[in-house]
Amino acid sequence: IIDRVAVDDMAGELLPGFRFYPTEEELVSFYLYNKLSGTRLPDIDRVIPLLDIYDYNPWDLPHLGGELCGEDSEQWFFFSPRQEREARGGRPNRLTTEGYWKATGSPGDVYSSENNCVIGRKRSMVFYVGRAPNGTKTTWKMNEYKAINASSSPTPNPQLREELSLCRIYKKSRSLRAFDRRPPSEAAAQLQDHEDYGAAAIAAVPPNHPSPPDHDASPPITNANPFQTINPHTAQSCWDYDHFINSFHV
Repeated sequence: IIDRVAVDDMAGELLPGFRFYPTEEELVSFYLYNKLSGTRLPDIDRVIPLLDIYDYNPWDLPHLGGELCGEDSEQWFFFSPRQEREARGGRPNRLTTEGYWKATGSPGDVYSSENNCVIGRKRSMVFYVGRAPNGTKTTWKMNEYKAINASSSPTPNPQLREELSLCRIYKKSRSLRAFDRRPPSEAAAQLQDHEDYGAAAIAAVPPNHPSPPDHDASPPITNANPFQTINPHTAQSCWDYDHFINSFHV
C-alpha cells in the first residue's frame, strides 16, 4: 500500500531528474479522459491545471504550470475549457494581449497502442506576435489534444469531446532537448575557440595588410607566405592565426 502522506512529502522536493514527460497516448487516454469523467481529479490537477490559456501570452504560462511540474523548463501542460462563442457554434478566439495562436498543418489522430483505435485528435499551432495578417512568427508552439467520444470511435468520422482540451505548450529550440544535451568535448571546445580566435583576427586586419590566401585556388607547397603553413597530411595550405596576429606587434 502506498503511503499517501509520504508521497505528498516527496512531491514537495522532487529529486533532480524527475520530470513529467508523458506520451501523447497517455495524455489522452489517462489525463484527458479522466478529467472529462471527473475521476482522479486531485492527482491530475496537481500535474495539469485548468486554465484558459488564451487569457495569457505563452511566455507567462510556465509560471502557471502544475505544482509537480514547476521545475520543468521545456514544456508545460494545461486543460483549457471550451469558449462560450465556440459552444454557440462560432470559431474559437485564439487572440492574446500580445498576439495570436495560428493553426498549422492538418489535424492528426492519436492512437491506442492496445488496439490501434483512434482515441484523440491533435492540432498544432504557432504563436505570432502582433495581429494578423502582419504578425511575427515566434518559437512558441502548442499541441492541442481533444478526446474522441468512446461510443463513436469506430466510425470513419468519430465525434470529438469539445468541452475540454489538453494543451502542451513548448518552445521550439534548435538545440537538443535537455535529456540529449551534452557538454562539448575538449577537442570540440578547442576547435570552437580556434574558430572564434580566427574570426576575431580576420576582423582586425588593417586595410593595407596582406590578405589571407585563396583556399579555392591550388596552394603551393612552398612556404612563400609568412602567414601560411603546410598541412603535411593533406598538402593544403592552412591559415596560421598565431603567426598572423603576432605580426601586428613586430
